[in-house]
Amino acid sequence: MVICTCTREHQQRRVVLTGGPGAGKTAFLELVRQSLCQHVTVLPESASLLFNGGFPRHEETQCRRAVQRAIYHVQRELEVVAETHRPALVICDRGSIDGLAYWPGPTEDFWAQLATTREAELARYDAIIHLRTPSAEGGYNHRNPQRTESAAEAAEIDERILAVWAGHPGLHVIEPSLFYLEKAAHALEVLRSLLPECCTGHLPETGPTLQL
Repeated sequence: MVICTCTREHQQRRVVLTGGPGAGKTAFLELVRQSLCQHVTVLPESASLLFNGGFPRHEETQCRRAVQRAIYHVQRELEVVAETHRPALVICDRGSIDGLAYWPGPTEDFWAQLATTREAELARYDAIIHLRTPSAEGGYNHRNPQRTESAAEAAEIDERILAVWAGHPGLHVIEPSLFYLEKAAHALEVLRSLLPECCTGHLPETGPTLQL
């Protein structure tokens, strides 16, 4: 993290970082943590919090719906906690309705069971950054042990997630690149446009570098 000396209160913005399996979200969020200042809050992925905490995963329809309802509510509460501390930018590792891409059953059941609407959820976010999943030839791999999907399955999920956020006025689709840092640089440019002036100086001008 870079330390910013600005102490003024900023206009808050909320951004979703999403995409299919293998799209590079984890690496990009690490880059964000290294490059940006304390006025930017990066939220953990709600699904990972639940599953790492022992929330059961079963294939029955009711169990899969329970998982997505839980993820939705955890995501909403994570956003409440983050905004209590008044950051300039809240970056969400997936948004409140990513779960629609995994919902077993009619779309209208998703909205009914969560007592919300697509319009209301889209309005919660200022921008959506969708990192596209690469093809098998373009770099898709299974380095993440939790990634079980084939390249074809990952591409299908990626399309479903993109459809969830389609129509949002701040949707930015970042296509795959053989050089990951080129892809990351495009996503960073989106963040630059949303950051207050005091924070943009911390973004690299000549392309990002990632220390792992």
